[in-house]
Amino acid sequence: MEIKNITIIGTGNLGSRIGLQAAISGYYVMLYDISELAIEKAKTGADKIIAQLIKAGLFVQDQKNDVLNRIQYTTEIEKALANCDFISESVTEELSIKEKVWKQLGELAPAKTIFTTNTSYLLPSQLADISGRPEKFCAFHFHDVFYARVVDIMPHPGTESSLIPLLEELGRKLNQVPVIVKKESPGYIFNFMLMALIGAAGRLKTKDIASMEDIDRSWMVNFHMPMGPFGILDSIGLDTAWHVVKERDDDASQAFAKLLKEFIDQGKLGEKTGEGFYTYPKPAYRDARFLKGVD
Repeated sequence: MEIKNITIIGTGNLGSRIGLQAAISGYYVMLYDISELAIEKAKTGADKIIAQLIKAGLFVQDQKNDVLNRIQYTTEIEKALANCDFISESVTEELSIKEKVWKQLGELAPAKTIFTTNTSYLLPSQLADISGRPEKFCAFHFHDVFYARVVDIMPHPGTESSLIPLLEELGRKLNQVPVIVKKESPGYIFNFMLMALIGAAGRLKTKDIASMEDIDRSWMVNFHMPMGPFGILDSIGLDTAWHVVKERDDDASQAFAKLLKEFIDQGKLGEKTGEGFYTYPKPAYRDARFLKGVD
């Protein structure tokens, strides 16, 4: 089938970026959220991202109006799904919430619609049946969209095999590099490796083996990286990381989840709220003195 109309469910940081990239790639996009405030933030965010892309030479100013005109926003689910060819779901990383959303989407979406979830750690098989269309259901997981351009394609055992090449083609049209995860795996490929790093950093911190700053410095200097594990956590969102870590039953993960929850309870979710482990828009790790061991 030909995909023309893309609906994004959830206008958070990543959902809104996916929608903008889809519009840049020539698709008609409907961004849906239950929150008017989230929609207003997505609109403001689109303008900021386009300005950044123009500054980086990745976008031409003359394209802006055409791109933004291909995006609509709504809090009405029926409107969001009308004539929808493809759904990308990016709601809160909590199974019960996603189950409720997918039950509704399965009941309301047109028969032609392809269902994809952008979940970071849940498996598509946990959601496919409740959607009512398991054969059309697949994980299609983005990272940053503009600067980390990998999209993971992870089917569940009941996904139609013909869906995979279609998603590969869509991924390339969205200016992403598609990678296939042949078997269901929490965290796909990159996130699986990333959580090993973040988990190790969490253990070092909660066991008071080293400071957050020195943990990040060690990683950044040795691997010539622009940020360390705690800077990465801020960019992911401490709430997103907490939803993942709290589900692990080992003592180290539970200790780290407790630390993350302390920040969350103070409204410190990372870069998106202006404060997490670091303070934004000028976090300490971007200061040249940081890598010299000066806090």
